[in-house]
Amino acid sequence: MHRRTFATLTLATPALWLARPALAGEPEIYQEGGIAIDGSDPVGYFTQNGPVRGEASFTVQYKGASWRFADQGSADAFEANPTAYEPQFGGYCAWAIGQGYIASTVPEAWTIHNDKLYLNFSRSVRRRFERDLDGHIAKAEANWPGVLG
Repeated sequence: MHRRTFATLTLATPALWLARPALAGEPEIYQEGGIAIDGSDPVGYFTQNGPVRGEASFTVQYKGASWRFADQGSADAFEANPTAYEPQFGGYCAWAIGQGYIASTVPEAWTIHNDKLYLNFSRSVRRRFERDLDGHIAKAEANWPGVLG
């Protein structure tokens, strides 16, 4: 095995642990323990230019998940217009959806493009996603929501 091949496999392996083909009945929203997008406030990406930790005391139920917010104002803004703030593709990794599978996301790997929020598995995947935003988004849109199984 060549050194480059080994390095590529080694770097790809962690992504494969959390990326998986969708199982029947995957939830529409990426969540763990019922909490959407790792408990991040989706409004904060737009109003504070990045991830903001949500608080359990400011929770809104939406699409079968609990969404947390940093304050009541953010929760109210989301309730008034959730489609303006919710991440695309249910908060699953936008790049992975474009490749035909689902993957978890981390709050720090985010992009706002054309007033829409996209999350990714990692910062390195985000860099790959951002190389051709429109192309990757088009692929993901073609796969969504069918990729959920």
